[in-house]
Amino acid sequence: MSAAAVVPGRTARRWASWLFFAVMLGLTVFFLGLAKWQFDRLHWKEGLIAQAEVNMRRQPQPLLPVAQWGSIDPEAYAYSPVTATGHYLPAQSIRVFIALGESAHREYSGAGYWIMTPFALEGGGTVFVNRGFVPQALATRYVGDPTAPTGTVTIRGATVASETPSLFTPAADSAHRIDWVRDTGRLAAFLDPAAKPVAPFFIDLPAGPKGSLPQGGETTVDYTNNHLGYALTWLGFALTTGIMLAEWVRRQQLARAGTKA
Repeated sequence: MSAAAVVPGRTARRWASWLFFAVMLGLTVFFLGLAKWQFDRLHWKEGLIAQAEVNMRRQPQPLLPVAQWGSIDPEAYAYSPVTATGHYLPAQSIRVFIALGESAHREYSGAGYWIMTPFALEGGGTVFVNRGFVPQALATRYVGDPTAPTGTVTIRGATVASETPSLFTPAADSAHRIDWVRDTGRLAAFLDPAAKPVAPFFIDLPAGPKGSLPQGGETTVDYTNNHLGYALTWLGFALTTGIMLAEWVRRQQLARAGTKA
């Protein structure tokens, strides 16, 4: 075989080797970056959980005024005991579907709805109030939330950050004023424009007398925290690609040594 025929073959192998090296190195760095991102998210989530525990031990404070809503972190403000003065807008209430699990402290559970009733604040703006759970069989009785107090009242509850819909969350049923997620942005679309601005969080009411509906007292610190598992998964991928790359480099060095010999 002539030298002219050998050179293109060597060049092709050399390019393939460099391509493999670059891809494996890039994947290793990429996986390490994802692992770091998940560790950062883990630290952030643990901070939120710790902040929520601190918030829930505080004495109730007046709800932040509308002027501060744009500058707060709703996640950090979540689970803060608050008081608010204003009046309900029961005709604009929305039912949000939920399958509530059984619990010793619950009289009612199963399929049903949260009754989310807008509350017009004395100082301006509107905050949604989760007045509690009603079973699906009784839900039609709470269209327009006829049990909401009338006139100016002061309520007490805990703030909860707006929920985020997933890709599989159905569209809201505006005709029947039903939604599937307590996303204050989506819920705000049901309201009369005069009720806006709407707070980027809602208020959960405490439990009322046993057996009363809507069934309040359903506030739970609920933060999904799978970041450690995700971080370890990405680290595992980085370790795999790193070992493959190191083994490939070792074999290349051995091959070169054998050629020279």
